Amino acid sequence: MAESRGIPVPGRLPGSTGRVMMAPPNRARTIVVALGGNALQPPEGRGDIAEQFAHTRASLDPLVALAREGWRIAIVHGNGPQIGDDMRRNEAARGELPPLPVGVLVAGTAGWIGYMIQQSLQNALDRFGVKRDVVTVITQVVVDPDDPATREPVKPIGRTMDEATARLLEAEGVPVRETRAGWRRLIASPRPIRVVEHAQIRRLVEAGTIVIAAGGGGSPVYIDPRLGIEGLDAVIDKDRAAQVLGGDIDASEFVILTNVDGVFRDFGTPDQALLGDLTVAEARALLDEGALGAGSMAPKVEAAVAFVEAGGAAAHIGRLEDGLDVVEGRTGTTIRA
Repeated sequence: MAESRGIPVPGRLPGSTGRVMMAPPNRARTIVVALGGNALQPPEGRGDIAEQFAHTRASLDPLVALAREGWRIAIVHGNGPQIGDDMRRNEAARGELPPLPVGVLVAGTAGWIGYMIQQSLQNALDRFGVKRDVVTVITQVVVDPDDPATREPVKPIGRTMDEATARLLEAEGVPVRETRAGWRRLIASPRPIRVVEHAQIRRLVEAGTIVIAAGGGGSPVYIDPRLGIEGLDAVIDKDRAAQVLGGDIDASEFVILTNVDGVFRDFGTPDQALLGDLTVAEARALLDEGALGAGSMAPKVEAAVAFVEAGGAAAHIGRLEDGLDVVEGRTGTTIRA
């Protein structure tokens, strides 16, 4: 056979598992899917690996549905609960082992969470006869080291805690803040500029491979004129990283799958209303008015708007289990130019 002589077989990547790489019929149909960390680990769960594997397997039906419809897919996952646990491990090992910097912890979670998604999704695709490979790419994301956000911890990470625990951490110099769900620790979160490995990710996606990339937002790096790529002690918002990756690989669509039905005006109040279709101008007006309420929805809408403004056809926000319906506009919120 040609492959035994080191000659790639058409439709197959060298070194692949041998599955035929089926490029979707419409090459414009590339989508970036952003999954929250809570899609992999329930907020009130134990957090052990067995539970996270089970939760991951139960969360993948929407991705299988997108693959069966022929979408070329890049997946970006969150790591909020997991990185928080790793930071607690750092603290527990204080005096015994040297602590790992946050950028290294992000790369570590991207590796083992990517492993969980990669294995679970590959098994699900094989079970349904969908002939696509799945790979994980450890990703570096360039930020501006002079971004004021690198010095101002504002992003909540990790599990919630009671006020007494939060005050103890605060006394040790750890920034904390009360959120709707409870007290959380805070960390710096600069805006992403570009994905270092975007060309490699794009080639894989265009070949039909489902790529898990920018896990946890990717490890933040900056370009040192003398040394080249250098790490930074911060985290990147995964929805923002997914939006930037979408532009870097020329994706036509972007979907944020979360634990709510979509974008609501006056969320959490008796007057809340689901907004099905929005223009960029309408979405920006809602952000300016503060009509989306406190919490994590405003950054998601900002990422969706930025994706469309950069040339994307549409961005969608909706519930994880409704994935394909959200992308096809039957539920959730869709933002277009």
